[in-house]
Amino acid sequence: MKLLLACVTTFALLTAPVMADGDDDDDDAPTFGTAGILSRDNREDLPPLTLSAGVPLNESGTLELKSGTYYEIEIEADGSQELALAGAGFFRAIWIDEIVIEGIEIRPLGVDSLEFDEAGTAEISFLAIKPGTYDFGVPGSELQNLEITIK
Repeated sequence: MKLLLACVTTFALLTAPVMADGDDDDDDAPTFGTAGILSRDNREDLPPLTLSAGVPLNESGTLELKSGTYYEIEIEADGSQELALAGAGFFRAIWIDEIVIEGIEIRPLGVDSLEFDEAGTAEISFLAIKPGTYDFGVPGSELQNLEITIK
C-alpha cells in the first residue's frame, strides 16, 4: 500500500503543470505555459503565398522569421502551370510539424520541395530553428523566389 501511495504521489508531482515564473527580469522574454514552445502564445500565421505562372510569391520577396517561433503558412496554387517550390536549405533550418493538403495531415521527417501539378492549397506548420538567410521558391525563376531570414 505504501508503495502504491508513493507511486501515485510521484506520478502526480511529475505530471503537474509547470507554471511560468512571473519574476523574470526580462520583460521581453516570452513565458511559456504547459505546452512550452508550442503554446498558443508562441504561434504566428504568415501571409499566404500565391503560386501562379509569372506572379511573385508575395509582394516584398522576403520573409523575416524569429527562431523559436511556431509558424503556419498557406500556399495556394491556381493551377495555371505545374510549379514546384524548392528550398532545401530553408527546410533543413526548420522543424516541420505538419503539412496539410486537402485535409490530409502529413508529418514528414524532411522535405526538399513541394510540387503543385494542379490547383490546390497546402498549409505548412513549422518551428523556425536555425538562424540564417535562405532561398525559397520556384527553381530557375527570379520573380518567384523569396529570401527567408531567420533571426
